[in-house]
Amino acid sequence: MADITFISGSTLGSAEYVAEHLEEHLQESGYTTEMLHGPEWEELTAEGIWIVVTSTHGAGELPDNLQPLYDAIEEQQPDLSAVRYGAVGLGNHEYDLFCGAIRKFDALLQARGAQRIGDSLEIDVLQHEIPEDAAGEWVAEWKALI
Repeated sequence: MADITFISGSTLGSAEYVAEHLEEHLQESGYTTEMLHGPEWEELTAEGIWIVVTSTHGAGELPDNLQPLYDAIEEQQPDLSAVRYGAVGLGNHEYDLFCGAIRKFDALLQARGAQRIGDSLEIDVLQHEIPEDAAGEWVAEWKALI
């Protein structure tokens, strides 16, 4: 089992790029990782460390490739008390539901007993032309909390 499992949800690929950038940083620090873009619930184990990276589209909605996982967790209500996780969202502050997808996913994980490590990161794509830069700063602090 990898030290850290990445779960990304993306519509246009930005969240995948951010997740891969974070993965690179953590691998350079000696962590083993697993990258899952839009995974099914069956691909995950309800333990360990996860990093959820997702963009938001529409009215604060999850990307289509992450919605099935969200729905499965909501319906099956697994015990996630053995999961610790980081949360990274991408959004546009001009929308009312800025970073709504990561906030929604974060709330679901906490409701199932998972414990977030540190603060979540919400990247405004209008303020960060290269979202990976903001994510790199976040992960440097985040990994010290693991």
